[in-house]
Amino acid sequence: MSNQFHGKSAVITGGANGIGEATARLLASRGAHVVIADLNDDRGTALADELGGAYVRTDVTREQDVEAAVAQAMHRCGRLDVMVNSAGVLGAIGSITEIRAEDWTRTVQIMLDGVFFGVKHASRAMKDRRSGSIISLSSVAGTKGGMGPHCYTAVKHAVVGLTRSAASELSPLGIRINAIGPGVTVTPLIDHLRGGREAAIEAAVAASPLGTACEASEIAATIVFLASDEACHITGQIIVVDSGLSVAGQAPPAHHSAPAGFASSSLPQ
Repeated sequence: MSNQFHGKSAVITGGANGIGEATARLLASRGAHVVIADLNDDRGTALADELGGAYVRTDVTREQDVEAAVAQAMHRCGRLDVMVNSAGVLGAIGSITEIRAEDWTRTVQIMLDGVFFGVKHASRAMKDRRSGSIISLSSVAGTKGGMGPHCYTAVKHAVVGLTRSAASELSPLGIRINAIGPGVTVTPLIDHLRGGREAAIEAAVAASPLGTACEASEIAATIVFLASDEACHITGQIIVVDSGLSVAGQAPPAHHSAPAGFASSSLPQ
């Protein structure tokens, strides 16, 4: 298991923080060459240096940036085996009657267009070898209403729809594509939103039917499983990792009553 990705390459958008960072670390620990695609130059460069990978400054709303990140993996390794579309923000918040169109559009550009670009260019790189795994971050909010802000919820549902639709085209090419739906996950950004790690853990425990706090590394473990040969028959699926939140009916605050605006902090990435 420790070297199951030896000789393989992976691109992780949003790879400098949170779930993306945890995924990059786990893939690298199992032998993969990782390309960190992010806008945080300092963290991205430091992480890539630490892991022996590469950092590519990437704005996922710009198709050429995502294409360049994939090209970096192809240049370094001659192949792309894993694409993780992890970049995201909380985005447009507030009542449906007050959300600004520009905030809505910006959220869709980051969280849906960015995933589309990742799927498009990863599958182009993978199709000649007739193998590869693409994993996109959806959310428990992508499975039902009331789990997050309106635009966030709409986009996360769309990520699931794109995953299922793309699987119908990519499966005959040997490319697997899946989505993962985290619930409340403790990440550095959630620490910041909650006012510290202890408060973030308490909030995660309170929202969890299992009474446990889910860490970014635990979401990363599921992503890496989906990228591995052990998941060779899994495609077109959303794997929900939410401690039972979506079936227990206990939802975190939905942000509907918050003042309308754009929140750059990610949830749960």
